[in-house]
Amino acid sequence: MIVFSKDENEKLKQRLKTGGYKLTPQRRAVLNVIIDNEGKHLSTEEIYDIVKKECPEIGLATVYRTLQLLEKMGLVCRMNFDDGCNRYELIHEEEDHQHHHLVCINCGNVEEVEGDLLETLEEKIEQKYDFKITNHSVKFFGYCSKCKYSK
Repeated sequence: MIVFSKDENEKLKQRLKTGGYKLTPQRRAVLNVIIDNEGKHLSTEEIYDIVKKECPEIGLATVYRTLQLLEKMGLVCRMNFDDGCNRYELIHEEEDHQHHHLVCINCGNVEEVEGDLLETLEEKIEQKYDFKITNHSVKFFGYCSKCKYSK
């Protein structure tokens, strides 16, 4: 998992401002929650519950709109782990592709897989189909280390 430095946090916030959007207290709070919970793949409702502690006046609709804006600007990525809700994580400028995820079908734990394991396969697909791949998303479903031994 990549951890954001204080400088990188400010760069993300500045990107929002330069995109022509005001950095309202609510937007700042949502962005701070995502940054502070890096790697946890929080749902909209989980983000809302955390933000509400800092901004009690914020509504769930504001969190939804803020997440849509952050996704449109390429600051966050929306993911679906087949658990009935969308989850969000930061997009890192230095990453070529989304990283892969291991999803436990018993407890719902999500673990990030470091490294891009599909570079060679991508090259073959691009050559064979004359297709330029810009990104991919891979999810592996199974049992995490805790669940596979408790069965």
